[in-house]
Amino acid sequence: MNRADNSSGSRGLTRREFVVSSLASGFAAAVLPIAAHSTIATDAVGLTAGDLKIPAGDGELPAYRAMPATGTRFATVLVVQEIFGVHEHIKDVCRRLAKAGYFAVAPALFARQGDVTTMADPQQIVQTVVANVPDAQVMADLDATARWANESGGDAARLGITGFCWGGRIVWLYAAHSSTLRAGVAWYGRLKTAPTALQPRSPIELAAQLEAPVLGLYGGADAGIPLADVDAMRAALTAADGRSEIVVYPDAPHAFYADYRPSYRADAAAGGWQRMLAWFKRFGVA
Repeated sequence: MNRADNSSGSRGLTRREFVVSSLASGFAAAVLPIAAHSTIATDAVGLTAGDLKIPAGDGELPAYRAMPATGTRFATVLVVQEIFGVHEHIKDVCRRLAKAGYFAVAPALFARQGDVTTMADPQQIVQTVVANVPDAQVMADLDATARWANESGGDAARLGITGFCWGGRIVWLYAAHSSTLRAGVAWYGRLKTAPTALQPRSPIELAAQLEAPVLGLYGGADAGIPLADVDAMRAALTAADGRSEIVVYPDAPHAFYADYRPSYRADAAAGGWQRMLAWFKRFGVA
């Protein structure tokens, strides 16, 4: 079992090292201009939604939460950001999940390393921030978020996770880390990555160690994730316990769920969303 500890990595981070203290409004600079004709905007009618702070051991983690306005003890879904941070699209995903009856929360997992929402160059984001985010830190922050959700209207006994691109990789890792997770859905997360000191393992290395079943949603026309990697991951999952699955949308590119980008494919996005909700329900995140 590949368990990260509950620290924030080996650097001994302190409270003042949270360089991001609040979430940005609107969309990240690197994704502008948005594709206005396809961008989905979900209102907060009937919801309790907004920015907040989550205690994370060495400080407070900015986050966005959305849940139904009435009731309590909702099934909980951790929403893991793309490289662009917790910007408007990720907030909207939380509201979409809340409209489906979930307590959805997206912590800003780069808060110690930098504010990616202000960076216009994706390469700068990857090189100066994402590459410096330890997997162990991310696992600990997701654990802290799940604990906070359980104390704030959610139900950690019905815990799920979903994430996109960078967050898709994190879904696979968290499913090998958490003993309380019920199910995960990974949207086009990389399956093979070069190991580094901060990010030492790839999802494909952890296929036999998943604590919870994961549904992987991938695009057959994804230029960054070879179908050979997808096929290898599928074989590794089958050789493990066989509970996890991968679905490939043949003509979909990378980021096919990102309705604010030219990569958006409405049919694949809608199909993936319905598969996600069914997956959560099948494994008790409902």
